[in-house]
Amino acid sequence: MTKSIRGVDVVNWNPRRHLGRGPIARALPRMKRPNNFGDLLGPVIVAALARSLPRGRGRSGRLLSIGSILHLAHDGDVVWGTGKNGKTADDAHRWRTVDVRATRGPLTRDWLRSRGIDSPEVYGDPALLLPTVFPAFAESVRPRSRGITVVPNLHDVPRWRDAEGYLDPTTRLWQCVRTIAESSHVVASSLHGVIVAETFGVPASLLKPGAEDLFKYEDYYRGTGRALPPSASSIAEALQNPAPPITAWDREALLNAFPRDLWTGPESRISAA
Repeated sequence: MTKSIRGVDVVNWNPRRHLGRGPIARALPRMKRPNNFGDLLGPVIVAALARSLPRGRGRSGRLLSIGSILHLAHDGDVVWGTGKNGKTADDAHRWRTVDVRATRGPLTRDWLRSRGIDSPEVYGDPALLLPTVFPAFAESVRPRSRGITVVPNLHDVPRWRDAEGYLDPTTRLWQCVRTIAESSHVVASSLHGVIVAETFGVPASLLKPGAEDLFKYEDYYRGTGRALPPSASSIAEALQNPAPPITAWDREALLNAFPRDLWTGPESRISAA
C-alpha cells in the first residue's frame, strides 16, 4: 500500500489479502490489514521529516523506506533505507532502475550493484532514527522500567504468544515502541523488535525466525557495523547471547541521505539532534 505524504507516495507493506485464490474467495471481503508495527514505521518517520522541510518545487515520485520491500518498487522510485527480502526471487523485482539514497545494509547494496544500480555506502534502517525524529517521545521513555519483552516476527506469533513478556507485534504502534524502549531486555525474531530496542539502548537478542530468511537480519547487523549474531532457539538461550551494542553506525549519514528533494527540489540539510 502507499500513503501520500505532502504529495509523495510512501510505500509500505500492509496488504488486505483475499481469503484464497479462487473466484469465491475473491468475491468475499478481504482480510484485515496485519498492521505489523515495524511495517507502519516508514510512513510515520517520513512524515515527521517531511513536515520539517520548507515547501518548494519538489518532484512527483514514490519513496520506499522501511521494510524488505524492494520487490514492490517501480521504475524511478526512490529508496531510503529499504532492504531486499531474502525470500523473494530476483525475477520478482520487475523494475529496471531505482534512485538509491541509502540501503538497510551492505547485502542489499551489493545485490543492487549486481543489477547495475548505483548505490552509495550509506546504511541503516530508518527506525534507528526514532529518538532523533521524535525527541519528545524519547524523553518520555522510562528506561528499564519494564521486564523482558519477547517480540516475535508476525509469522512466529503462534509459537511465542504464551511466553512471559510476549508483545503482540500488531499492538498499536506507539504502545509497541514504548514497551520495547522501556524493556530491560528484548528477545525478538521481529527485526524491528531488535532495531527499536537497540536505538533506545536496550540489550537485544535474536530469536531464530521460523519463516523468515536470515538475509534481512544479517543485512541490518552488517549495516550497523556488526556480524550476524547467533540466533537462539529458546528465550533462555537468547538472554545469554545479546548482540553487541551499536558503536560504528553513522546516524548523520542516513539522516542527510533523506530524499528531501522529493518535497523541496534543491537539497537542504537536516541535522541530527
